[in-house]
Amino acid sequence: MTMPLLSLRDLRVGFRRDGVVKPAVTSLSLDVMPGETVALVGESGSGKSVSALASLGLLADNAVQQGDIRWKGDLIDPHNETFMRGLRGNQIGMVFQEPMTSLNPLHTIERQIGESLQLHQPLRPAAARDRTIELLHRVGIPNPQERLASYPHELSGGQRQRVMIAMALANGPDLLIADEPTTALDVTIEAQILDLLAELKRDSGLSMLFITHDLGVVRQIADRVLVMRQGELVESGMAADIFATPREAYTRDLIAAQPQGLRAPQTGDTDDLLVARDIKVHFPVRGGLLRRTRSVIKAVDGVDLEVTAGRTVGIVGESGSGKSTLARAITQLVTCQGHITFDDAEISKRDKRGLQAFRRQVQIVFQDPFGSLSPRMSVGDIIAEGLVAHDIGTADERRAAVAEVLEEVRLDPAVASNYPHEFSGGQRQRIAIARALILKPRIILFDEPTSALDMTVQKSLIALLDRLQHRFALGYLFISHDIALIGSISDEMIVMKDGVVVERGATRGIMQTPQHPYTIDLIAAARRKSA
Repeated sequence: MTMPLLSLRDLRVGFRRDGVVKPAVTSLSLDVMPGETVALVGESGSGKSVSALASLGLLADNAVQQGDIRWKGDLIDPHNETFMRGLRGNQIGMVFQEPMTSLNPLHTIERQIGESLQLHQPLRPAAARDRTIELLHRVGIPNPQERLASYPHELSGGQRQRVMIAMALANGPDLLIADEPTTALDVTIEAQILDLLAELKRDSGLSMLFITHDLGVVRQIADRVLVMRQGELVESGMAADIFATPREAYTRDLIAAQPQGLRAPQTGDTDDLLVARDIKVHFPVRGGLLRRTRSVIKAVDGVDLEVTAGRTVGIVGESGSGKSTLARAITQLVTCQGHITFDDAEISKRDKRGLQAFRRQVQIVFQDPFGSLSPRMSVGDIIAEGLVAHDIGTADERRAAVAEVLEEVRLDPAVASNYPHEFSGGQRQRIAIARALILKPRIILFDEPTSALDMTVQKSLIALLDRLQHRFALGYLFISHDIALIGSISDEMIVMKDGVVVERGATRGIMQTPQHPYTIDLIAAARRKSA
């Protein structure tokens, strides 16, 4: 019988804080066989990433670890640093979720991949350079010789992740551990990375332990699936069996949380609340001694849209398409050209007080709630901040309004005295929505509000937004790179690429009969995840 490459038996991990050990993994056993891809699936906090880090001896100093970890039958001692250094990179490669934080911003791509090579192989500089070029070519980086001198910030998100994969493969490992490697990527780039990993597995017999919360990704890449919840393994089996006949209710919930179907057509006529015409946001690129304008980046170039009461306009596109810049232009957070009217009055002609009134009526919810909520303010103060800025109500009236809006977003009013770090990602996003909602706006702009959330949390948040929209007749402008999500929640869709609109119209029509090749590619990538 073939021996597993990696074997975990009754792995238990906890973290000691103030003398108390808080469990993160209560029991996990798994095997990864040669040439096999095993997916470890679960929501944030399920213990899947902790398990992977434990396998490589990368846990924090306050970790308490029990159980057996074996590599090719030999027991691993995570405290034997000499042995672990030989294992990491040489026999087991690791790809982390966010390449921008994993790559050194001060070093070139050549130096970073070369460092990985030189730690494990006695290569001369010329040989290391040739090997680096070979690796970059293998992971699909165009013109690899020209990219050697590039820094991480000069690459796209997909290219940075390819560089991370190249580094992980540099020394020919038998096993690749990929921890959420596609979570931060656009859907078409995600498809390319998954194709690349499948090709590497096919060509070199590479084994993979693939960690993700996205069952759409698992469907495409895994042979076997292990589902974790709150530190425990709740279900395991062949991927086809898990998707066809999941045994556990939790697994069924994860599968059902994938965006599916199209939004039912809305009936009745409503007036346009906001109309934007020929919106342009151009950024000059300056250079030389006199800092003259050498070129112009057209982040948004001539976009029209209308937002209607009780309706959702979805804007979809990859990173760099201009969709977030458009949202900031509409809310006057960046300078733009064009005409924006709200309640038939042009924004550019409003005085300071008029612009303040407009911003009260048109609120924005950002992608990262942890970054947009002040860590030094209580939840109650964060939500009431808008009331204070607009001089609305007395202190008692504001406290009552905060309690009311917390109930609207399904949070206990008693949490008003807590701070953002005490909440989960989904709860923080509900707080951000409460902050926008308390001003009783007529339009809310959502800039990728669910991209960092688990699928079940995303589903509950979308249900909340739908309820609030119907209750208050809110107009939504919803921005996402996920066309399946946009298709399930929006009435009208706008598809953007390189700052311009390539397709727009009724969501149902675009999803069923897309016309532009770019839209077709986006839909094909989304359907591949749900097939």
